[in-house]
Amino acid sequence: MSEEYVLQMKNITKQFGTFKANDNVNLNVKKGEIHALLGENGAGKSTLMNMLSGLLEPTSGQIILNGQEVQVTSPTKATQLGIGMVHQHFMLVEAFTVAENIVLGSEPMKGGVFLNTKKAEHDIMDISTKYGLKVDPHAKVQDITVGMQQRAEILKTLYRGADLLIFDEPTAVLTPDEIDELIQIMKDLVKEGKSIILITHKLDEIRAAADRVTVIRRGKTIDTFDVEGVSSQQLADAMVGRKVSFKTEKPEPNPTDVVLSVKDLVVKESRGLEAVKSLGFDVRAGEVLGIAGIDGNGQSELIQAITGLRKVESGSITFMNQDITNLRPRTITEKGISHVPEDRHRDGLILDMSLAENIALQTYYKKPYSNKGILNYGEINKFAREKIEEFDVRTVNELVPARALSGGNQQKAIIAREVDRNPELLIVVQPTRGLDVGAIEYIHQRLIEQRTQGKAVLLVSFELEEILNVSDRIAVLHEGKITGIVNAKETNERELGLMMAGTTYEEAHAQAFDSVDANEEVENNVE
Repeated sequence: MSEEYVLQMKNITKQFGTFKANDNVNLNVKKGEIHALLGENGAGKSTLMNMLSGLLEPTSGQIILNGQEVQVTSPTKATQLGIGMVHQHFMLVEAFTVAENIVLGSEPMKGGVFLNTKKAEHDIMDISTKYGLKVDPHAKVQDITVGMQQRAEILKTLYRGADLLIFDEPTAVLTPDEIDELIQIMKDLVKEGKSIILITHKLDEIRAAADRVTVIRRGKTIDTFDVEGVSSQQLADAMVGRKVSFKTEKPEPNPTDVVLSVKDLVVKESRGLEAVKSLGFDVRAGEVLGIAGIDGNGQSELIQAITGLRKVESGSITFMNQDITNLRPRTITEKGISHVPEDRHRDGLILDMSLAENIALQTYYKKPYSNKGILNYGEINKFAREKIEEFDVRTVNELVPARALSGGNQQKAIIAREVDRNPELLIVVQPTRGLDVGAIEYIHQRLIEQRTQGKAVLLVSFELEEILNVSDRIAVLHEGKITGIVNAKETNERELGLMMAGTTYEEAHAQAFDSVDANEEVENNVE
């Protein structure tokens, strides 16, 4: 039986002090299959894969690769064994170019001394063309989009020619077309004899890509299923341990006064080119306005301008009838705007600070958390414990560093901090990136709660399903301009996708509703 498997992880336990991140986990991956690993945030998936990729060592248990027990003592050893991992949170050096990052540690040399830059870039372009993952090898990582960073991570693993590839949430920032392309790439790779472990929270991707799926919950193996013989509902329930609802229940919207008004806005990106071009929209109290668009079409610059993080070249931003254009970020937040940023690691948290300190980042300078510049850690920690309980942030305690939490619990902590301020406008960007269905359900409910309480919510997401599920109205962004604003109940993914590609609303609407199937999709959405 063991000859059937390229990998066996037997009774793997990983203990941190008294906490067991993995508790006798078993995982068997067949040669030439895509094997999905499914579990809640914090279930122990990444810990398990970090042991396989050499970043951690198990407390106990065995790793058997191609029938031989191995000790994966470092990432270098994992590479030598033919194991490669594409991490959810990018392992890239921001000051390096894409090419330098991809070849880092496996550099082609000229004369045994100098980096052969031309060969590196040529090899990378060959691989990127072969697998349909377009990147600019000359661009610095700090200047490229999150989507291109993800593609660089995938190429980095392919460049090293691993036989067992681990994809940790590889589609979290990709467009629907890019996701389809990646799934095809994975299928092509297994046809070549490679094996893939796919960590994802997206059940539709498991159904589209995987042959088998292993579910783990709270550090323990629950079961392994053949994908063809199990429903999405069964997988979700097994993962969370309860019945999960895929559709966010929400009362009819009751929008009232305009809270945020953006008019003729022009914002430049880091290279000095216009990223937001004469853009305008309103957000009202008691509604969720979703902004849909492919990554890199001005979303980041728009939100940065609204929150004071990027200069507005022209146009105006009005909040509660007050002009807030180009005000300082703290001035803007204190007027009643909260912001859940796109990149929770770079912009939402200070990872080496404690969870309590991170939850207090918006209030630490106010009483009772400080007095004349001296922090009152008793009050800070007490406040954090209250938010941890209220928002179901799963952690050992409030004193652990933020980087020790899973992605979902980090996101819950940020939302706890921003919602606690009782803002009139809550701006959320990619709020469920990389989260499991249970965490997604929870966060969507929190957003609807804000809307039901009469607050305005501005949601930016690359997930059309999320946009349609949560939003009341949807503004579609293409090349820094709004191609149309539609009611969520009166549209579908096809219409939104056409508008995201630059088609006018009139043309997109005509094409999207030229068949009975398209109309049925809207009817199902309404239901």
